[in-house]
Amino acid sequence: MARPSLREKIIESGVQTLHERGYSGAGVREITADAGVPQGCFTNHFRSKEAFASVVLDRYHQRTQVIMDTTLRDEKLPAVDRLRAYFDEITRWLEEAGWRYGCLVGNLSLEMSEHSEVLRSHLIEVCRSLTDAFADVLRIGQGQGEISRDLDADDIATFLLASWEGAMMRMKVDRSPQPIEQFKRVLFATVLQPPR
Repeated sequence: MARPSLREKIIESGVQTLHERGYSGAGVREITADAGVPQGCFTNHFRSKEAFASVVLDRYHQRTQVIMDTTLRDEKLPAVDRLRAYFDEITRWLEEAGWRYGCLVGNLSLEMSEHSEVLRSHLIEVCRSLTDAFADVLRIGQGQGEISRDLDADDIATFLLASWEGAMMRMKVDRSPQPIEQFKRVLFATVLQPPR
């Protein structure tokens, strides 16, 4: 089996490095040291740290999409069960990290939206993709009478992503699953109810 390229090593390691240290806390020295590659390799593969962060964000988003494929897009499950499966799967991911790191999308949104137009624009695209995935399953649930049509699916999806990111932010501060569990309890007891 071929060895991964140095670029690939930097990207794969970079997901964890940026997730754990943040953009500002991870210089090129830390990024390459964590990847186990010479520091000079970075500039051979990335024109800037912003460009690198964009690639890392895409890789992280691809991993999220895999989870969405097995949960939100699982046509064997009713819509509400798909959403529950998605949040439960991400919760397992967060637990494995000791409730410390939250979501890279949310972390970069808080840290970089005022400092990098390149990353801010890229984060808008990623958030739109996440919101669209939620909206798709919500529309399915509404069409099947499983979720009330009182609210627009796009509005609910935007609310879901914002609330979920907020719960993960609070989880990081508390280093506790409680904000995540509270989010899920309220969501499934209120917003994701069938028509009355």
